[in-house]
Amino acid sequence: MNFIDWGLIDYREATRRQLELVESVVSSRIEDTLVFCSHPPTVTLGRATGPDDLHGWQGEIVEVSRGGRATYHGPSQLVAYPIIDLSRPRRNFGARDLHGFMRALETAVAEALAKFGISAQGGSLVSKQGAAISSEKVAKDTQGHISRTGVWVANGDKKIASIGIACRKWVTYHGVALNVTYDPMAFSGINPCGMQSSIMTSIEEVLGESVDRNEVAQVLKQNLEAQLGF
Repeated sequence: MNFIDWGLIDYREATRRQLELVESVVSSRIEDTLVFCSHPPTVTLGRATGPDDLHGWQGEIVEVSRGGRATYHGPSQLVAYPIIDLSRPRRNFGARDLHGFMRALETAVAEALAKFGISAQGGSLVSKQGAAISSEKVAKDTQGHISRTGVWVANGDKKIASIGIACRKWVTYHGVALNVTYDPMAFSGINPCGMQSSIMTSIEEVLGESVDRNEVAQVLKQNLEAQLGF
């Protein structure tokens, strides 16, 4: 699997580059590629965004092709974009298995967080275990169904990573936004994924101390490669 680090990059430019990579993977010009980056403060609106998701956000807004609702991207996050061909089966899920791919992303993040002493679970597991969460914090899609996609800590009461994907000709793009450092302005003026902004947390907030971003990136890279490999 190829790996690219774009550093801090404009969200629209990152999307353009992702689509170029998608076409290259579709045409077999390159192998699967994992991209890491971060973005200037931006709110993206997924296909299921609701009318109440924005309530005062003053920064850049971008409509995107991924699933999910409104979410925040900013320099306090580590963003991972796996550009991979789902037409072939993987070690941990079958061919064309979008749900398996999503669960693999959740598992990779949860296992990376465990390396820093943080107990975390993917949203699918949290839902199965019936973790308690107040009704006003629960995200729902356009049909009113509860959505727990992402990675959660504190017994499923705090969300530390958001996940939203898109797929073109069975090649994936978009991906994971892991909250690494504490930013008091992050998620202000929006209901991220339809939830109150207070539900969001970061590695630094959970640990109560600063973390080495490069170390987080290295651990997450290893776990994503392991989960998405053949």
